[in-house]
Amino acid sequence: MKFAIIADIHANLEALEAVLADAQAQKVTHYACLGDVVGYNANPKECLDIIRAMGMPCVKGNHDEYCSTDSPLDGFNPAAAHAVEWTRRQLTPEDRQWLRDLKYLRLVTSFSIVHATLDAPQRWGYVFDKLAAAASLTYQNTSVCFFGHTHVPVAFVRDSVVRGGSYSKFKVEPGKKYFVNVGSVGQSRDGVAKATYVIYDLDTQTIELRRLDYDMAKTQAKILAAGLPKRLAERLALGR
Repeated sequence: MKFAIIADIHANLEALEAVLADAQAQKVTHYACLGDVVGYNANPKECLDIIRAMGMPCVKGNHDEYCSTDSPLDGFNPAAAHAVEWTRRQLTPEDRQWLRDLKYLRLVTSFSIVHATLDAPQRWGYVFDKLAAAASLTYQNTSVCFFGHTHVPVAFVRDSVVRGGSYSKFKVEPGKKYFVNVGSVGQSRDGVAKATYVIYDLDTQTIELRRLDYDMAKTQAKILAAGLPKRLAERLALGR
C-alpha cells in the first residue's frame, strides 16, 4: 500500500495535476489530503472537484474554513482577504458545505492526518520548531502523523527526545513517533519553487519527499487574469 500525502493545494490546478501524474507514475495506490484545497490561486472549484471526486480522506484547513463561511476577515492581510472573498464567489453552496463538513483530524489506516496541530487543530497553530512539535506529539496516538499549514517540509521524531529537520527520504523505525510536514502542492514557502508532496510506502515503511516542476507561468497568468493580487503570482516563483 503506497499513499500520496498532499497538502496546501491552494487552488493551484497545474501543480495538483503535476503531483497526481507523478504519483501515478510512482504506482501510488491511495491518497490523503491535509487540507487547504482552496485559497490564494485561481482554480478553487476545479481543485476541489478533483479531490472530492477521488474520494480520498481529507481534513479541513484554515482556508477551507474561511472560504466556506461568511465570517469576517479581521486580522487578515489585504492579499489573503481579497483571495478569500474572491474564492467564496467561485464555490457553489454544495462546495462550501463539503468544505464545512471536513473534520480537523482523521485516522487513515495506521497513520493520522491533520492540517495544523494535534493539541488544538481548530486554532490553526504553526509548527516550525521542536517545542511546538512536542505539544502535538503528546497527543499523537499513531506512530506517524502528517501535517501541513506551514508549507515547509520538515520531520520531527520523538524517541527519548524530540528532534527535527529537513528530509528527502527516511525509514520509519519501530518505537518512535513521527510528526511530518509534507510541504505544499500549490504554494511553496521554503525557497524551493516546486510542487511538493510525500509518498508514504506502508510496505517498506519509507517516507519520501518529492518536488516537481509544473506550468507555473500558466498558474501565474490565471491569477492575474482573475484580478487576484499580483503578489500571489510573484511569490510562486520565489518559493516564499
